Amino acid sequence: MAASSAVAGTRVVVLGGSGFIGSAVVARFVAAGAVVRSVSRSGRPPVAGVEAVAADLTEPGRVAEVVADADVVLPLVLYTGGGTYRVDGGEAEAAARVNVAVVRSVVEAAAGRMIVFAGSTSQVGSGARQRVDGTETDVPTTEYDRQKCEAERVVLESGGISLRLPTVYGPTPLAVDRGVVTTMIRRALAGERLTVWGDGLMERDLVFVDDVANAFVEAVIHADRTAGRHWLLGTGRGVTVRELFETVSTSVSAHTGKPPVPVVSVPPPREATVMDVRSLVADPAAFTAASGWRATTPLHAGITATVAAVAERESPD
Repeated sequence: MAASSAVAGTRVVVLGGSGFIGSAVVARFVAAGAVVRSVSRSGRPPVAGVEAVAADLTEPGRVAEVVADADVVLPLVLYTGGGTYRVDGGEAEAAARVNVAVVRSVVEAAAGRMIVFAGSTSQVGSGARQRVDGTETDVPTTEYDRQKCEAERVVLESGGISLRLPTVYGPTPLAVDRGVVTTMIRRALAGERLTVWGDGLMERDLVFVDDVANAFVEAVIHADRTAGRHWLLGTGRGVTVRELFETVSTSVSAHTGKPPVPVVSVPPPREATVMDVRSLVADPAAFTAASGWRATTPLHAGITATVAAVAERESPD
């Protein structure tokens, strides 16, 4: 069944709709014919044809107000104190008010409705094998992953869905990602060298943001098969961090016409976690079997599109 007919008229509320993942998800549901409300602190509408609401979802009763008439709720809010998703010891309580408490409020307020959560492949922890398929026992090693696990448990106990995301990159209607891909693109555009920790041979699984947005739509369409458990998103193919940075360098060079910037090795910083320097590749076969979803954007094409978007948004003109 085509997505445009399967979710047409469905009332979808996206919490965190002006964020990186959220704005892409909003755009995809709107394109599929859903009636979408985007809720965020800024209230900025990611695309035309969406109801945009400004709200602080940590305020008592606010979640219940914005999800009251929803058929589907996607809690995609994420604490980003200090401009990053990482949670240090001093921020754990503040982060939990967003990463966990808001999700609890959604489950309480939207009982009986479909809830789709954004988890992380890193929830499995540092002790898992390099290639994960979703059957592993979670042993989270960071506060961020512990909070993801807690929020996910609440969602799944309510009969909802969790999509565990790998490294997501690319441009969206309101933003580009604030992760490693865009950071390195900005450095390369500025003519700076790209620094890789150690030998750079740790592998990552990278999925283009539009493919991730499609996954949320497919999860809802196939809720009869996807509800009640977590699923891994990924390409199933690992890319070394060094190879990724070299792809960024050559793509920026092709865009600017300047020589590629060098990729050099440096020691990992003291704040690097075990998860930063280990390899992790996600096997999405289970979710593909349940929903038909696949990541279809090749890495080079995705990086090229992201370079163009970052260059355009940061142009002084």
